[in-house]
Amino acid sequence: MTQAGQCDQFGIVIAGHGSRDPDAVREFEALVELIRARAPQHVVSHGYLEFASPTIGQAVAANLAAGVRQVAVVPGVLLAARHAKNDMPSELLALARAYPAIDFHFGAPLNLHPQLLQLARERIVAAESTSPNTVRRTDTCLVLVGRGTTDPDANGEVAKLARMLEEGMGFGAAYGCYSGTTRPLVADGLRAAARLGFARLVVLPFFLFDGVLVKRIYAAADALQEREPELEVLKAGYFGVHPYVADVMIERAREAVAGRAAMNCSLCKYRAQIVGFEEQVGEPQRAHHLRVRGLLEKERTDGPLPTGVKPEFLAYQPHPIEAESFRIIAAGRDWSGFPQAHLTVLQRLVHTSGDFDAVDDIYFSPGAVETGIRALLRCKRVVADVSMVQAGLKRALLEQLGIETWCGVHDRETYLMAQAHGITRSAAGIRRAWEKFGNDVVLAIGDAPTAIVEATRLIREHGWRPQLVIGLPVGFVGTRESKDGLRRCLQVPRITNSGTRGGSPWAASVVNALMIDAVNQLAGYERT
Repeated sequence: MTQAGQCDQFGIVIAGHGSRDPDAVREFEALVELIRARAPQHVVSHGYLEFASPTIGQAVAANLAAGVRQVAVVPGVLLAARHAKNDMPSELLALARAYPAIDFHFGAPLNLHPQLLQLARERIVAAESTSPNTVRRTDTCLVLVGRGTTDPDANGEVAKLARMLEEGMGFGAAYGCYSGTTRPLVADGLRAAARLGFARLVVLPFFLFDGVLVKRIYAAADALQEREPELEVLKAGYFGVHPYVADVMIERAREAVAGRAAMNCSLCKYRAQIVGFEEQVGEPQRAHHLRVRGLLEKERTDGPLPTGVKPEFLAYQPHPIEAESFRIIAAGRDWSGFPQAHLTVLQRLVHTSGDFDAVDDIYFSPGAVETGIRALLRCKRVVADVSMVQAGLKRALLEQLGIETWCGVHDRETYLMAQAHGITRSAAGIRRAWEKFGNDVVLAIGDAPTAIVEATRLIREHGWRPQLVIGLPVGFVGTRESKDGLRRCLQVPRITNSGTRGGSPWAASVVNALMIDAVNQLAGYERT
């Protein structure tokens, strides 16, 4: 078949992110209608990764029902970050297994396509036209607001677009900020841009559709205008439903079928050793969206969940041998003298150590367990001093709760920092965690007393406030002293013990116990 013939024979599935905001869903579906109008030779359907329906699987099924045997799935997202690199490919792999006779092709995200740069210019010019004032571009600062991701390459594309628009349109400056996940955030970025001394700011959301985040960006711009009445703040439109966007998506579908879907792999953190993200090279593609796939449709049919409750949590189900072990542990000593909230942690430590007496010198600061559970559910990040702690965490629980783990002990930057400052790599890894993540972490130390010493130093001298510090290293050099120092560190919740016993399995067991309690608490709110 000729290439032109191939291009006329495939179906297109536009894979959107999905939103709880009905305005975003309406605009996405209007764009799909525009794509149908501009590509009438193709069967075009759409599905959502999260929240809204139909799902991507349902969209593929609709395509196949129309007789299509070749499908191009195009990410309806601007940049290649986790959704385009992990979540959507995992959906496609599952669909390829479900439909082995169908040829699936995955397209590239929209990226910084020349037509999208033209559209950004149109939005900026339209915003300028709303003002009665005549202000030179050299006296204007463009504030470009991106979504913000955990992928530095995608965040860098926002900065690149800001620079291209600054030079291409002659702005005096361009300032990039983000609506979440990375810094600077919108309010901080607007404040910083306002201090640069320009007469006008033009705020451009680098977003495809309206939604909660775009509304927040505009609200932040309005708040800045109220605070700074001498500064003109103009709000440019997001990209929205536009022929340029539709044409780029159609182009991405044709590239996918032709085998020319270009991804920026040279700076992808999953393929190359990017500074600060070395541990994610080769990370497997795992879906992070399954709990909220089609959620709004489920709520319409099953009724809404109570406020703040996440769906689809099941109580922890131990292996039969594990369950028998804990039956023996529960019967093996008198537990009535311990607070109920501590029992999961304590019995897990007995299971790990094989010693009923191990729990007698465990110390909990007031509310440490409850605070730790809340921190895992809110912050969703555990920092370990060594990779053995990381390896001891139950993978199924981490995935169910969406918790990420980090250990920097083997990173090149940790090695350089340890050499430069004359400290151990474990201590340097803790210092890097303080710099990278701030307060929103649960700290699990199971090997190195020097990691505890560095953590308590940062807490006392630099105001670090990790949500919970678990300090249970094993050994004879500095171990007792480091744990005693942590116990006296009143500024943070903490779980530790006295003496030389402990180790990486102990620290991992405490985190596992907290995750089990978290899952069981969420399952207690499950719909019946």
